Amino acid sequence: MKSVIACLLLLLTSLLQAADLQRIVVSAPGPRNISYLPVDLIPAIGADKEEGVALSILHTGGGGVALNNMTTRNADFAVAGVPAALSLKANGGEVVVVAPVNDAPLFVLMVRTELKDKVKRIADLKGKVIGVNTGTKTSKTTSQQLGELLLKSAGVPVDAVRIVPAGQSWVEQSSLMIAGAADAVVGDEPFASRLQADGKVYFLAHLAQPETVKGIKGVNFLHAAVETRPDVIASDPAKVEKMVRMMKKSLAWIASHTPEQVVDVLGVTDAEERSSLIRALKAYPKAFSRDGKFSTAQLRETDVFFQSSLEPGALGQGLSIESMLADRWAGRRD
Repeated sequence: MKSVIACLLLLLTSLLQAADLQRIVVSAPGPRNISYLPVDLIPAIGADKEEGVALSILHTGGGGVALNNMTTRNADFAVAGVPAALSLKANGGEVVVVAPVNDAPLFVLMVRTELKDKVKRIADLKGKVIGVNTGTKTSKTTSQQLGELLLKSAGVPVDAVRIVPAGQSWVEQSSLMIAGAADAVVGDEPFASRLQADGKVYFLAHLAQPETVKGIKGVNFLHAAVETRPDVIASDPAKVEKMVRMMKKSLAWIASHTPEQVVDVLGVTDAEERSSLIRALKAYPKAFSRDGKFSTAQLRETDVFFQSSLEPGALGQGLSIESMLADRWAGRRD
């Protein structure tokens, strides 16, 4: 009887504690996309509870969808590529960038192995089907912007290929490649390297390998960042401060722990997924911001990348990330 009462008291205490927590919803691509792991880690390491928050994560197939969840008030925040946020702003969307997540973009242009004799360079993708992260009518994903920029740099008009949504998770991207539903995908890590290790794809370009993207402007752009709406900042700046602090705690935790510890705390038990994540974390030690501060040099690169991706006369000409930046919580460095 005493044990039953003790259990009931423990349950009641937990419910009361949960009732005291502020609910914050963030939408981000994934799950377990390496560029967005700091989002998944926030509740896993208890960084949200430390701030008096119960964080809910809405995973999506692309940054454009995550931003749409934020603008339509299905989420308070989005974590998405800054070029995608610039695209949203160019199309009249209300979005403010409040904290960086990545230090280096890790996009990969991968091609199905069956095409190795036919597609040897980017120019050979003319007439092919290319998958990119899922966007919306008001926001072109960073993946699609990069894909179009790579094609243009190789002299391939964008309308000379067919663009299809590829999602931003292992299930979505691997299914597209293995089923042959796309010839190439501008995809993500660790999924791309896992497919390469399985002999399913080969790489034509990788942003972590500078020699493969020579001549592409702004490739050191800021990828994933925390974004929100202006009304959230105006009505509840403390909520924004908490979100930025949670992200900084997650980034600091990653910087002070091994890849194995990161994967352990995420509860990854599948052996293949576990090994691919560990390999990727070891291969890209500079994937994440170490201090959670905006880099002025990286912001400049982001402007160069976004402007280079635009077609003549497209919306967004002259738009700068500086016009949609609120750095008072995250801070800034050169």
